[in-house]
Amino acid sequence: MRSELCLFDITTNAVTPVLETSQLIEAPNWTQDGKALIINGDGLIYRVDLETRVPVQIDTGFATACNNDHGISPDGTQLVISDGRRMGSSTIYILPITGGVPRQVTEKSPSYWHGWSPDGRHLAYVAKRGGNYQVFTIAVEGGPEQQITDDFSHCDGPDYTPDGKWIWFNGEKGGSVQLWRMHPDGTNLQQMTSDERVNWFPHPSPDGKHVLYLAYENGTNGHPRDKDVQLRLMPAGGGAPRVLLDLFGGQGSINVPCWAPDGRRFAFMRYHA
Repeated sequence: MRSELCLFDITTNAVTPVLETSQLIEAPNWTQDGKALIINGDGLIYRVDLETRVPVQIDTGFATACNNDHGISPDGTQLVISDGRRMGSSTIYILPITGGVPRQVTEKSPSYWHGWSPDGRHLAYVAKRGGNYQVFTIAVEGGPEQQITDDFSHCDGPDYTPDGKWIWFNGEKGGSVQLWRMHPDGTNLQQMTSDERVNWFPHPSPDGKHVLYLAYENGTNGHPRDKDVQLRLMPAGGGAPRVLLDLFGGQGSINVPCWAPDGRRFAFMRYHA
């Protein structure tokens, strides 16, 4: 299997390959200066400069079991990672984007990061605290966590809108996995998709007009890798989605925020046998 890191232009539908490797790499974030992508592979975090297209490892200290739930602060100076080395299961940490010693944010695990509020003050993540995975928030400094969903069979992928008024996520009810949104305190829950697809990982665009997401085929359980999937784009207020691309992927393709700062492009992973 080969991993291919690509860019997609939503105005032209053009796909631009950036990097292809035999290493399993996943989940690109786009840096705030627009010059590089952040990815994970083999438990480590890498920066890929868009000019050189060479992966360079970021020093994450003891955190060498990083999974594909990582991202960048709104001001572009900090990196958030989800790592299982020290606690035995995924725990959220923050460190300088250039590398350094990670600072633990969540006391409990498993916790998987997915969103950073636009004001830089809070993180959104999914966690399992004795029952099913639900959506939580926590202050960047740490402290008490707030559970903001409670009646889903499974939740994943919480991501803030650029105005900070909504958190989008995928939630399972009655065997159907659809996209939802709610206010950051968990109020005004709204279902945003309702179709036969298994919909995951919604990412609002920087201009607030669209939501990018991953659509699995009907009947898919969980969010496996190595599946025929679609990348779709829907209006942020709801409505029919536009199919952008069919690809072989799934887990690792767009798990985390991946839009370019200008909102014209996003980064994604696809895989080849």
